[in-house]
Amino acid sequence: MERVLFYGVPAGCSFGSIVALEWLGKPYHLSRVEMMEHPWNPLYAKINPQFQTPALLLESGETLTESMAILKHIAARNASANVSSTQDDRLTEMLAYLNTDFFSAFNPLWVAYEMEDLDDAQKALLRTIGHKGVVKGCTYLNDLLADREWLLGGGQRSIADAYLSGIGRWIQYHQLFDLEQEYPHLACYLQKLANDPAAIFAKAIEKGEEPAGSGAFMGHVTLDALRSRLGA
Repeated sequence: MERVLFYGVPAGCSFGSIVALEWLGKPYHLSRVEMMEHPWNPLYAKINPQFQTPALLLESGETLTESMAILKHIAARNASANVSSTQDDRLTEMLAYLNTDFFSAFNPLWVAYEMEDLDDAQKALLRTIGHKGVVKGCTYLNDLLADREWLLGGGQRSIADAYLSGIGRWIQYHQLFDLEQEYPHLACYLQKLANDPAAIFAKAIEKGEEPAGSGAFMGHVTLDALRSRLGA
């Protein structure tokens, strides 16, 4: 049985896991989760009791949650000359940074965007806090990418690059500043990722289209169709 990645839309961080699966080229299925539609199917508690995406259903019937664990699992199971080693301490360091510091910098912005009962002053405060955090992260990443092609350096991309292809989109989504003007190295890097066939595929998937991809994608599957694999 192929693995199944549960990905969230719109603009979910699970975008990076789709990119990683495409890069690594082993068969997989996808299952779409509309994050803004509530309540979620209660069967999803078998996948992730916290009702979050992404989540990965393994061939064994076990599940993995959290992007960092999923991405490292994908790479470890699918060693490829096109993706750097998952055993590298620097990879773990970068994934941890992206998954904590950089990701969390956007949290105030998402709260301001999603909570309709906040007044203008509350939203402005949250945007100010978010702006400060994102600026700090973009400054670090821009400086890092000044003299390297990929996050880990060298000539190989890694699953950290796949992850940033997803959450890096949030910079432009929240329109905090002119990315090309203020962080040119990061802007160039993110544009390169956006032009990658795997990212183009993932974007089309989010839109509900049926792109061809690398050939590893075996189609969508519904949560209800997985009942027997989930023991439900």
